[in-house]
Amino acid sequence: MPINQIIVLDNRPDAEPTPANFKLVTAETPALVEGQVLVKHHYLSLDPYMRGRMNAGKNYAQPQPLNEVMIGGTVGEVVESKHPKFSVGQTVQCMGGWQEYSVINAGLPGALKHVNAEKVAISHYLGAVGMPGVTAWYGLNKIIQAKAGKTVTVSAASGAVGSAYGALAKARGCRVVGIAGGQAKCDYVVHELGFDACVDYKEHKDYHSLSKALKEACPDGIDGHFENVGGMVLDAVMLRANDFARIAVCGMIAGYNGEPLPMTHPTLILKSRMAIEGFIVSEHMEVWPEALAELSDLVASGQLKPRETIAHGLAAAPEAFIGLLKGQNFGKQLVKLV
Repeated sequence: MPINQIIVLDNRPDAEPTPANFKLVTAETPALVEGQVLVKHHYLSLDPYMRGRMNAGKNYAQPQPLNEVMIGGTVGEVVESKHPKFSVGQTVQCMGGWQEYSVINAGLPGALKHVNAEKVAISHYLGAVGMPGVTAWYGLNKIIQAKAGKTVTVSAASGAVGSAYGALAKARGCRVVGIAGGQAKCDYVVHELGFDACVDYKEHKDYHSLSKALKEACPDGIDGHFENVGGMVLDAVMLRANDFARIAVCGMIAGYNGEPLPMTHPTLILKSRMAIEGFIVSEHMEVWPEALAELSDLVASGQLKPRETIAHGLAAAPEAFIGLLKGQNFGKQLVKLV
């Protein structure tokens, strides 16, 4: 059996994560038993939700155990199989974690999925045609309930979730305005992703200034918003929200290291009769087939042009992950392992 490189969580961060929180170890992959499949990972997905799992406190999922492989989505190829539905050489997706190989109990529902490597690049199954894309789809359709002619916004617009959200919203006839950090990201959001406008939050020192920019970009107000960041961004959006606006809350990356994120004007929820709902996309598996079908078509047709930031080699994962939390990535953050 091949020798496997693995990154485990060695200790929990007190505030911002550092490379010292992780440890690279080596182990031999175990022999397979009936029903198992050995997968060689080609790409590892790095996602903001992993930061919350590093803490020991209350969260929507169990904390990442210490001295065990870090959780993470992967895509790769079957190199050995003792399951009748999976053959050597097939391209598959799984939650293989921060390691070069994983042994998957393929009989468990959803544990291992075939992917179509001919329709779109396999890396997109960790981004636009994977969990981030479905996250955007669910928030837009089930919470915001987007309709043609309405104005919708999204923070972290150039990222994996935000870019998919924009393509989905444009396909529904919405005016779509992104919020992103830096001119280069805003240019990508408008000129490559097809958003109607993008506001650079880095140009604004407080939520009042950001809100004024949103007023210019959203002259008819905001009917729906997808929140990935929180803090000043959410405060600014709420000032521009129309009556009965709907806000889907997927992330609060501005507070992932324990920073307080007080809401400046909570009375607007009542005055504007807003609906604000947080969600976890893994709790809504019933929508995944429909969402993935639409997303794969958007990517294959060129209507959605996902951008990726790729680190090389498993050892680069901790630094890439830390950079992701600081907004240093452009689009979907991946680690290429082969």
